[in-house]
Amino acid sequence: MVVNNKVDSLSYDVEAPPAAADAPPPPPPPAPAPVTMMMQQQRQQVVELHKVSVPEPRTTTKALRQRLAEVFFPDDPLHQFKNQSSARRLVLALHYFFPIFQWGSEYSPRLLRSDVVAGLTIASLAIPQWEWQTITMGLGFLAILLLTRQISARNPKLFWVSAGAPLASVIVSTIMSFIWKSHSIRVIGMLPRGVNPPSANMLTFSGSYVALTIKTGIMTGILSLTEGIAVGRTFASINNYQVDGNKEMMAIGIMNMAGSCASCYVTTGSFSRSAVNYSAGCKTAMSNIVMAAAVLITLLFLMPLFHYTPNVILSAIIITAVIGLIDVRGAAKLWKMGLAIAVGISLFKILLQVTRPNLVVKGIIPGTKSYRSVTQYREAVRVPGLLIVGVESAVYFANSMYLVERVMRFLRDEEEKALKANQSSIRCVVLDMSAVSAIDTSGLDALSEMKRVLDKRNIELVLANPVGSVTERMFNSAVGEAFGSDRLFFSVAEAVAASQCKAQP
Repeated sequence: MVVNNKVDSLSYDVEAPPAAADAPPPPPPPAPAPVTMMMQQQRQQVVELHKVSVPEPRTTTKALRQRLAEVFFPDDPLHQFKNQSSARRLVLALHYFFPIFQWGSEYSPRLLRSDVVAGLTIASLAIPQWEWQTITMGLGFLAILLLTRQISARNPKLFWVSAGAPLASVIVSTIMSFIWKSHSIRVIGMLPRGVNPPSANMLTFSGSYVALTIKTGIMTGILSLTEGIAVGRTFASINNYQVDGNKEMMAIGIMNMAGSCASCYVTTGSFSRSAVNYSAGCKTAMSNIVMAAAVLITLLFLMPLFHYTPNVILSAIIITAVIGLIDVRGAAKLWKMGLAIAVGISLFKILLQVTRPNLVVKGIIPGTKSYRSVTQYREAVRVPGLLIVGVESAVYFANSMYLVERVMRFLRDEEEKALKANQSSIRCVVLDMSAVSAIDTSGLDALSEMKRVLDKRNIELVLANPVGSVTERMFNSAVGEAFGSDRLFFSVAEAVAASQCKAQP
């Protein structure tokens, strides 16, 4: 007899016929042999088995479409277009492909001051650009720029001192170079006035160089895209926001297509100028508009004024901006965790593994304590108020951001289902880490980022059954302390039970 997966043995009392008064007592029954007793026990046990479910068959087209959607669109960018009117979809499409329509309508004039200063600072670097005199001038202005940064850091009200220092340095150094013409300080020199001429008429799609051009264009595009997204994510992590890689790809592609018609070279996200823009106090993309306007005015009317601008001043401005981006504590943490060895091993493993780990939503199999994929096992039931996600791959720098994006998408979908079914909202996310064989620094940072985002939404993040190497790596860093022992569980069942106990009034 099986009750709640436990075997209950039943005993029956068989009443013997009454014995005669003068009859001798019956002899005791012989003790069963050990083999006979074992066979009796085995016959009394009942085991309930569950078959392994085979996923539903899919056509090649459907499987390919789902796989491509998982790889390239883990955050489902088209989700916002669902159940919207045609007019609303048009507005959302304009916001998606041309973000200026979104942030421009919400732009606050109080941010204009910072954007103007940052835009003019970038404009001074975008305008076309050592002897001991050069070294002296460069070190002197570098010291001044670093000093102004310290002044603004200690007194935030004087932020304009650091923001305006690069532009002031360009003006002062240009005047000094003009006065000391006899010194051998290299300057920008004479530059032609005006914008680049149109080049659309020079585009050709035939000839012997078409194949070479296509090959070079593909390689250059990949490198430009990689650099642009890397720069964007660097500053996104500093300012605590996320970068949409799809938008970055479209922006870089459209920008280079337009530049091909205006005699421009291949462009991408510049790390040095982005650093200067950030250091100058940039708040929004309005600083780029200010920069573009300032560069256009300079090219048309002010080019002769920059004849004597020293090249070394531009270098000093860039060095000052980049120094402010160096994370000494982060570098020390990476050094303690063995960065050189970890990177080498991680790169080798990443070559053997996909960059998109398999993530599944799990539910409980009725009558058991087993949690399986709800798509593979139809009988699996989701636990109300909980989102259980199984991570079926090692977490490295190549897939850590995908992990965060995919879990957040699962959470959004589950909350929508709970809202439609009038069920309780998600209060806890359980990550089943039993299949995660390894994790690196980026993976740990992804867990910290996920925990921070969920904590703001009053949703608890817990980890179930992390292997020894993952647990050791977590507690060698600050991530283990952030989670604490109360968020690490031996199994998914215990994590679910703990969450349900906390939810009880």
